[in-house]
Amino acid sequence: MTEVELISRLQEQAIIARTAILTMTTLAGSGHPGGSMSSIDLLLTLYQFIHHNPQNPELPDRDRVVVSNGHISPAVYTALALNGYHNLDEVISQFRLSGSIYEGHIERDVKGVEWSTGNLGQGLSAGAGFALASRINNIPYNVYVLMGDGEQQKGQISEARIFAIKYQLNNLTAIVDYNELQISGNIHSVMPQNIKANWESDGWKVIEIDGHNYQEILSTLQMTRDKDYPLMILAHTVMGKGVPFMENQAKYHGAALNEAQLEEALHYLGQSNRLEDYKMMRAEFKPVKQKPTKDKYALQCNLKSGNPMLYEKPTDNRSAWGNAIADLAEINKNNPTPIVVTDCDLQSSVKTAAFEKVTPDRFFQGGIMEHNTAVLSGALSTCGIQSFWSDFGVFGLDEVYNQQRLNDINHTNLKVVLTHTGLDVGEDGKTHQCIDYIGIVRNWYGFHLIIPADPNQTDRIIRWLIDKPGNYVVTMGRSAVPIILKDDGTPFYDLNYAFDYGKCDILRKGDKATVMVTGTPIGNALKAVDTLKEEGINLQLIYVSCPLAINRDTLIQAANTGLIFSIEDHSIHSGLGSIIADRLAEENLSTRLIKIGVKNYGSSGTSNDLYKAVGLDAESIKERIKQIGLTLLKQLRCYYIGIWPKPSFRRFGFSDI
Repeated sequence: MTEVELISRLQEQAIIARTAILTMTTLAGSGHPGGSMSSIDLLLTLYQFIHHNPQNPELPDRDRVVVSNGHISPAVYTALALNGYHNLDEVISQFRLSGSIYEGHIERDVKGVEWSTGNLGQGLSAGAGFALASRINNIPYNVYVLMGDGEQQKGQISEARIFAIKYQLNNLTAIVDYNELQISGNIHSVMPQNIKANWESDGWKVIEIDGHNYQEILSTLQMTRDKDYPLMILAHTVMGKGVPFMENQAKYHGAALNEAQLEEALHYLGQSNRLEDYKMMRAEFKPVKQKPTKDKYALQCNLKSGNPMLYEKPTDNRSAWGNAIADLAEINKNNPTPIVVTDCDLQSSVKTAAFEKVTPDRFFQGGIMEHNTAVLSGALSTCGIQSFWSDFGVFGLDEVYNQQRLNDINHTNLKVVLTHTGLDVGEDGKTHQCIDYIGIVRNWYGFHLIIPADPNQTDRIIRWLIDKPGNYVVTMGRSAVPIILKDDGTPFYDLNYAFDYGKCDILRKGDKATVMVTGTPIGNALKAVDTLKEEGINLQLIYVSCPLAINRDTLIQAANTGLIFSIEDHSIHSGLGSIIADRLAEENLSTRLIKIGVKNYGSSGTSNDLYKAVGLDAESIKERIKQIGLTLLKQLRCYYIGIWPKPSFRRFGFSDI
């Protein structure tokens, strides 16, 4: 096809596309027609230019198109339909309809969509991840990221730009739809910025074009192949392009036309109005269960887990994590599934420096740019890469909540290993105390959470995790922790221990009550339980490494003791105790539950001092348990109820019968 023929074809497609955009948004009664009209020429030309195959949308060497401004879904779905991915009538009639895949913001469950977007500012980070994956996997392809101009106000875009320059992601091209309007009006009035200068100052080459001139678009796209620099195309466009009364009107950014306006707009476009036909199709729509995208993009790997390490002296769990991932990198150097670790200027603290020494080409320093690193690491994990991101808890969860939520929505396979969680952050104080890590991960439907008890269990968990798909968060504190021992004084998590997600570990047997603990307080809880045993109060101690998936049989067995204590350095409102309460209710189990945890932000001080201040040191735990036992006895006005052994009564101030 000659260039003249191609341009003629694009002009014909553009009329059809603008008709579709306006019709589907009017039919749905909502949507973003203005930006869809300004960007449709760019999208149509791009899909005529890139290497892709609608019959094989997961082609390994396909060029990737990431649409960061996901609200232009009418344009994206239409462009994909006109290029053979979907039926255009179905796109129009099912747009924004409950049960349809054609949601208001683009979703990966739609064939041809590479990344679910809608929260602005994240697309360039995902694109950088895809571009980096091309290099790691040695599969050549180009990545194109379409963005809005108002979106350029987001700081994450600057993070991604800098990262792309540092790692010379020359296969990455950004395209900005520069219509100069956003929801509140002119972009220069809402928040003044010099988009071109900002990109150039970070080292990008910028080319300005007319975003409605197909010849200019095509000739500029030709420059994106085999270039030796990241390129940004600043495409000057018109909001609502093609319909005079819509052009340059900010109100059409997020407002659909009414039926009378649609009739007028289609008159300008020279197209017939089929709205009534689409109303009938919409009324007849029956949702069909779609195969989830995560099945198509599941991580396929056969990584070796190596030989476990045995720690016999106290050390911090983060060192065990660092040693394990370095060992795994060494033994899997030639594995077809790459292991990659990203970091945010903390490799000495999160202990990833050893990994960097083993495989420096698989270690990527993201600097103090958590938002970009979270998304980039997630995107990497969808490209056949076992992707680990290590950071402090408060940065890897609290600060990037939305980014991780979007990773979840995108069915990534990210492994997030977080140190300095809970109160155990040293003297850094409340700004660094991630005391909501369980509650946060609990909110993401596709994430799993693992909290190792000691260095030996940490080692086994990381080795277990190396060959697993899906999203996981592994959390640990900062300080050295004791090695968990059996009654005979040997390590509980010995070389024969095998981790299983959801399994709870019974560290001490007892039938008078149950203590369920997670996180760094395990050492203090164990000491308290052992001391109470010496006093004749025999308690069961259960370590919960997977609070989001507590084993049902273990929970029932704990409930049968009649009293459960939950212990955690986490907010008592959303952590282990709350999960146990919910599970007890779900299983219709009747028992007393006493939650021991954090009720407010801690101060600055050593971990031991902080634990003492909030009642999580061994002595406070012991006394709290004894106090609760006494209170229950008084409430029931009896001397013996089967919870506390008779020898302990004198210690509670009671006489034997």
